This record gives sequence, structure tokens and C-alpha cells, in this order.
Amino acid sequence: QVQLVESGGGLVQAGGSLRLSCAASGRRTFGDYAIGWFRQAPGKEREFVAAIGWSGGSTYADSVKGRFTISRDYTKNTSYLQMNSLKPEDTAVYYCATDAGYRILVAGGPHYWGQGTQVTVSS
Repeated sequence: QVQLVESGGGLVQAGGSLRLSCAASGRRTFGDYAIGWFRQAPGKEREFVAAIGWSGGSTYADSVKGRFTISRDYTKNTSYLQMNSLKPEDTAVYYCATDAGYRILVAGGPHYWGQGTQVTVSS
């Protein structure tokens, strides 16, 4: 059974940085899977943040382009989301997700989700 565990969330001041991690388990490898990050702020719908495919290609939401970087370590079945120049509007619960289909994941319909990690950015 696929499991995703996020870590690295916390409280940071505006302009600061955080790095989220997502450890995947339940398959021998996730090298052929796309991995992505979503977030949900209070009172808002969950939204796409970033995704990275099996080949390393990536996609970002316009709101985070130039500030966030997604990466993955194939040997550790882990994805990272480096978040720089954080803003109060980045405050949300951040979820990791994975799916065999890159387009499915980017569209918000991945099969597997983590439990989420809270990111709070103070002004």
C-alpha cells in the first residue's frame, strides 16, 4: 500500500524559507511515478502547487514560480519542496501526492495523498 509522509512544515516569518519533504513507501520504486505538492488554506479549495515527473520535468503554479522549487531523490523515494521568499498568503496545509499519470496529478486527481503538513507564514 502506497504511503506518503510529509515533514518540514512550521512557522516562519515573511521572506523566510522552508523545505518540505515527502517520503514515499509501498512500492519498490517511485521512479516511474509523478510526485506533486498541493496546498489548502482555511476556507479555500485545495490547489495545485508543483509537480515533478519521472524524467525530472516540472510544473509550477503561477503563484509560486520563481520562489518554490520541486525536486526528487530517486534513491530515497523522496520529494522536496524548497520554498523561498515566503508570503503570508502561502499559509496552508501542504499535501504531497503521487500518481502514475503526470497529467492526472497536475489536474488534481492523483490516487495517493499524504496527511499534510502545516505551513504558517507570519507578516
